[in-house]
Amino acid sequence: MVSNLELPKVSVIIPARNEEKFIEKCIESFLTCDYPKELIEVIVVDGMSEDGTRKIVRELSERDIRVLLVNNEKKITPVAMNLGVKASKGEYIFFSGAHSEMRSDYISKCIRHALETGADNVGGIMKTEPRISSTVGIAISKVLSSPLGVGGAKFRTGVTKPIEVDTVPFGCYKREVFDRIGYFNEKLVRNQDIEFNLRLKRAGGKIILFPDIELTYYARSTCRDLSKNNFENGFWVIAAKKYAEVPYSKRHLVPLMFVLFLLLGFLISLVVTYFLFVYISLLVTYFVTVIIFSFSHALEAKKLNLLFAAIVSYLVLHISYGVGSLLGLFSLLSGEKK
Repeated sequence: MVSNLELPKVSVIIPARNEEKFIEKCIESFLTCDYPKELIEVIVVDGMSEDGTRKIVRELSERDIRVLLVNNEKKITPVAMNLGVKASKGEYIFFSGAHSEMRSDYISKCIRHALETGADNVGGIMKTEPRISSTVGIAISKVLSSPLGVGGAKFRTGVTKPIEVDTVPFGCYKREVFDRIGYFNEKLVRNQDIEFNLRLKRAGGKIILFPDIELTYYARSTCRDLSKNNFENGFWVIAAKKYAEVPYSKRHLVPLMFVLFLLLGFLISLVVTYFLFVYISLLVTYFVTVIIFSFSHALEAKKLNLLFAAIVSYLVLHISYGVGSLLGLFSLLSGEKK
């Protein structure tokens, strides 16, 4: 056991913009955790919010000196993360989304595992919950926790033992990591954490996912919001190649391959008749798989009307990400910089 005198100071950095519905709950989850209060600071880096976010953070900072508000005039996430790191004083740096809520033992478990393993970045399992408990909202949260929905993202699907991975949600980093490999790439509007963690791995860093660390993330609860978010994620995972050496893992290319199959397979079927059978067979296999997974989500939620919502959510997730990646590929090949 490590005594309080030996525990490191930690800095929690929360990039935010127009998050009045979630920001207070997110901050409080850190302020009231079981880690020694005097060893925690919470830095909210706000992208010049136009709602009540800034007022809420200011009021919290007046009541608790551990809360600090930093302005992010550029309004993009990697800038917020870098501003937070530079303003922080902790030996370990935590990141959190404003839509997230950490369990009371989140920081203490991360620090314990980081000290015991010497890992450069540790994280846990992200439990995805709907922002709105509607049928569609619940379906989306199930899809985003499914292997069919998120592929090899183990922090979403879960693990049974600690495992080295290429990324973890948000992360608990040794401060010296930023001195060693630099900061987040501010040219990447999205997926800057993926690129940073891959850069850390290439520099010999160790990233470990622990099943006993859990956090809650509130997912988007409409197909429109899901589509917009994943389209942008898909675009930047490919377009980021213009600004970074290795901005993605192979698993991030699967939706692009799926959309290319849909488009090219259809065109080939018009020219090569026998390929039509192969094309249709693969499509049927895909849809059957989606239906099976969707049915299991409906049974788990004990809501049969969830079946259709889950099917649509899978289609929206896969296609929007893939189309975004395809446009990102065109942008990359054209040399256009967004």
